[in-house]
Amino acid sequence: MNTYSRLKILPAILLTIFLTACFTGVEYTPRVSERDVKRENIITTPEDTFLANVSDEGLAEWRPGKRFRVTDDKIRLIFGATASPYDSLAGKTLVFTEAKEAPSIVGTSVTDISFRTEPDNGRVFVYRINRPIAKVMQQSSLSIPFTIQESLVDEARELMDGQRYYILTRTWRDDTDNSVNGRQFVPVTIDSVTPGNDIYPIKVSFTDEKGTSARAFLHPGPRGYTPRSFPALFSFTDPRLKYPSITDNMWEKIVNGKVALEMTREECRLALGVPREVDRGADNAFIREVWMYENGIYLVFEDGILKMYRH
Repeated sequence: MNTYSRLKILPAILLTIFLTACFTGVEYTPRVSERDVKRENIITTPEDTFLANVSDEGLAEWRPGKRFRVTDDKIRLIFGATASPYDSLAGKTLVFTEAKEAPSIVGTSVTDISFRTEPDNGRVFVYRINRPIAKVMQQSSLSIPFTIQESLVDEARELMDGQRYYILTRTWRDDTDNSVNGRQFVPVTIDSVTPGNDIYPIKVSFTDEKGTSARAFLHPGPRGYTPRSFPALFSFTDPRLKYPSITDNMWEKIVNGKVALEMTREECRLALGVPREVDRGADNAFIREVWMYENGIYLVFEDGILKMYRH
């Protein structure tokens, strides 16, 4: 084995030796899963309810002219014989024209929902739901696959456009929803709110205080409903105010997602987020804890202070 190979595996060997030494003392606490780490008393915040009323409208609320942004060409698969394999609809707008009850081939009642394309006002596409229209009208919301209701985006835009928040994640996005490196817990101003994608229908474009622009894709669901809800991404107040004991030097590392020796567990959690797994143990000298993340990242604490890491 050459010198380079030995150096590559050295951190793993050292960690294995360290863990063995850690957990041979007077007591041992079993491994803790990510789910256990996340258990906490959840307090409802203003951020939790901010977009609570922003949702897809139900068919009973639809009026002719309601607009839908198409997110994927696969939408042609839901339009049956009214679409062809050659139709390219991604990025176009469908306009609702009517919904009516119709008989199926087996004699049951179904609901046909018709759309026309914009801007060409050409073809009519029909989406069939295998339930009577009275049943469909009872639904509080109705989603058409591979589309975004523009009314949902309009509601979010009215609430968010031009506002200033603090962003809570370093995972910023470009226009195609690819990750770009950002900073967390810094103020940003919302530049625009536009249709996103099929999973996260709202795209929020923002600029931070240094003039860097990026995007965040979100769903207006409550905390826990989606990892990209408003309260998971933004705060109305400066998170720094919750941690007056953290020095400016440490806070700058946290903002950039970095850790350093002698950081506390709380500082590391703020910097890197919740670990995937935690090993805890104690001996006669120290209480030791190892946090393990994805991609081989790990942190080793003694009495709650970071003493070793790979990041």
